[in-house]
Amino acid sequence: MSAERLLSAPDLIETFPFPFAADTYRYSTNVEPAGSAVHTPAGRWGERVVDVDSEYERELAERAEILAADPTRYAVLPHMRPACWDTMLTLMRELASAYPESMSLTREGTGWRWRNDRLGIIQDFAVGDDATLPAEPLAYIAGQVQEDIVLLDQRDGDLFGDAGVVTFAADWSFGFDVGMTFLEIHGPVPRLRETGVITRAREFLLRLQPGETYRRTNWTMTIGRRLDVSTELYHEWGPDRRMILTVADDEFGGLVHLRVEVQHLIRLPESGSICFLIRTYMLPLADVAAFAPWRERAATVLAELPDDIADYKGIIAYRDRAVDYLRNAG
Repeated sequence: MSAERLLSAPDLIETFPFPFAADTYRYSTNVEPAGSAVHTPAGRWGERVVDVDSEYERELAERAEILAADPTRYAVLPHMRPACWDTMLTLMRELASAYPESMSLTREGTGWRWRNDRLGIIQDFAVGDDATLPAEPLAYIAGQVQEDIVLLDQRDGDLFGDAGVVTFAADWSFGFDVGMTFLEIHGPVPRLRETGVITRAREFLLRLQPGETYRRTNWTMTIGRRLDVSTELYHEWGPDRRMILTVADDEFGGLVHLRVEVQHLIRLPESGSICFLIRTYMLPLADVAAFAPWRERAATVLAELPDDIADYKGIIAYRDRAVDYLRNAG
């Protein structure tokens, strides 16, 4: 398909993490070591733990607006302060390693200097001293990465979501989940307990060693390029799931987006907490359909998807329409 017909910026297509590895989809742990490239019909993705693309400045501005309007999207329980500093340093190192031409982290005497040319930042700070930063450490670094961040504290043989910054949730509420156990947070997801997937995922996380980094993908669909589809704003975006049935095919393909999360799991080296990064990528079905392997695989997966999973993902009302669109796009 010619480039003129594609709707998204070239880099967003080339690095899109198409989520379907087979013709059927069921919930699974699907974790693998992070850092290796995954080649796709459009390009490749996966080399970097923290990924910066052409949407960087726009998405960070959107995050700032969301946090200003709803501070509950950010929370840090008191015992998580060391983990927040650990997270900030870990993500700064990842950014500096991936983008040395525009970002760096260097020792300056007894402290550190952080440089982010994309945002015009040079910041000297001392680890553990909040007064040396313009914001708390987790809030500070969340303002410079496109990923949402959840920090899991491990104690008493369990994992607790005790800190985070989540502005781009896919139909869940971080403010509601703060302090819950890993199993409680995932309680609403169908089939997880019955199949043992969630228990295996927790056991895997409990065994992570300091410095180890793994990744997995998750997916759903979103109407429009809307990052913030949190439960709090359901009244704004929920009605779109019915509205989309009334639009013409050309508009349908541009509005319905395949929404993919690349989730990185990092056992932080100093605090021992687990940093759970959630990076959201979206591509309209019109762009997915431009690549035959994606178009055919997505149509097959959606057509076979069990109703309870389609219902939980919020796509059951327009799933069949999406299948027809993809099959007819060839």
